[in-house]
Amino acid sequence: MKLSLQRVELPLKRTFTISRESMDVQHSLVVTLEHDGLIGYGEVTENAYYGHTLDAIEEALYSAEPWLSRYIDEFPEQVWPDAEVALNERFALSALDMAAHDLWARRNGERLYESWGLAWKDIPPSSYTIGIDTVDIMVAKLQEMPGWEVYKIKLGTPNDLDIVTQLRQHTDARFRVDANCAWTVSQTIENSHQMASLGVEFIEQPLPPNASDADRIEVYRNSALPIIADENCQVESDVAKCHGQFHGVNVKICKCGGLTPAKRMLFHARELGMKTMVGCMVESSIGISGAAHLAPLLDYADLDGAVLLRKEPAIGVVIDRGHIQLAPGLGSGGGWNANATTPSPTTV
Repeated sequence: MKLSLQRVELPLKRTFTISRESMDVQHSLVVTLEHDGLIGYGEVTENAYYGHTLDAIEEALYSAEPWLSRYIDEFPEQVWPDAEVALNERFALSALDMAAHDLWARRNGERLYESWGLAWKDIPPSSYTIGIDTVDIMVAKLQEMPGWEVYKIKLGTPNDLDIVTQLRQHTDARFRVDANCAWTVSQTIENSHQMASLGVEFIEQPLPPNASDADRIEVYRNSALPIIADENCQVESDVAKCHGQFHGVNVKICKCGGLTPAKRMLFHARELGMKTMVGCMVESSIGISGAAHLAPLLDYADLDGAVLLRKEPAIGVVIDRGHIQLAPGLGSGGGWNANATTPSPTTV
């Protein structure tokens, strides 16, 4: 079993701003596992907010060499508990687990979702994200990407209500708003009632993750719109904690440690009667392709990370105005774009 790591820089079409940061280029790491001429692909991005650097991710992955051969005969879900302990780095674990699932499905002649016993039906559309900017530029961003069924609006500014009001004048599509922890309890409740009349479907993570249980419950009980957890739902144990305080959870592959725990989190949330969602970082089609195969388990999808890029070195699942179109072939369908220049891999 051969492990290769390749750093890539992913330039964005426009500066992407949320309530706590802006970026023009995303730094990402593509992880591949190769055995018997077949390759499985995974991806993870660095993230300052969660404290994960590419150097730390690579160091953890290099340490995996002694036990990588377990992925030859064991299903990735069997390896995952020991890999979690060995790596002790969830972002690194997420990319390795994604590559392992991809390789397993390819070796067994299946698409990724088929290897999990899922059927490709009842697939929700993905939203397209509009980052924070002046109102005029946010309107321009929406107009640059017409025809989407759902737009996700990043908020956390002094004029959030005006932003949504102005955008509503330019489309009849559904809106979702994401405050990225920037609102207070009173702001959330007030905004929910005003935004409900503007065609907003739900509010994602309005309060900081360290808000009190009492504050989260007050919002949960008094919001006119469903509240979806993001920063408060990082690992498997968080799903139960969110029950009764959020109406649904947004699962992100990198934060929970891979496709293995992501699937378990989604099944658990459904058992609790909560809405399910999978989100993404700004990443290439490799990472998006792995996450997209979870779509049969979702009520909501936010998988536009590669659409936000000016150029990328990868191919895979295509998000066409929100519609998730699987790539041909086995596994996730993700891989390198033969027409793009890719960096030389570092091989273990």
